[in-house]
Amino acid sequence: MHELSVCQAMLAQVEAIAKRENASQVIRIVIHIGPLSGVVPELLQQAFTIARAGSIAAKAELETALQQVRVRCQQCGAECDVSANRLICCKCGDFRTQLISGDELLLASVELTREDND
Repeated sequence: MHELSVCQAMLAQVEAIAKRENASQVIRIVIHIGPLSGVVPELLQQAFTIARAGSIAAKAELETALQQVRVRCQQCGAECDVSANRLICCKCGDFRTQLISGDELLLASVELTREDND
């Protein structure tokens, strides 16, 4: 299950952000997942429960936002949302398309808590 290693890498980024921002706790993490990213959101949620243990994000919630697959037609220039298994232009029907989005796995936001030391 490579989702565990994905979570570990994501948590390393989150911990670096939390350290930079002098945070005491991570409350929520939002990630964007494209259907062509190779990551299964349900498995990522399960792996996150394991990976977050003992970290600054031990009580954090993981929110996943699914992204659309979007292509640009190299023939007519149209951009359209398509299904993951049918990367065909929605305007002219040509198969020569370029993937614009849908293969991403992005750390979109991190909600932190800071302790006031005044």
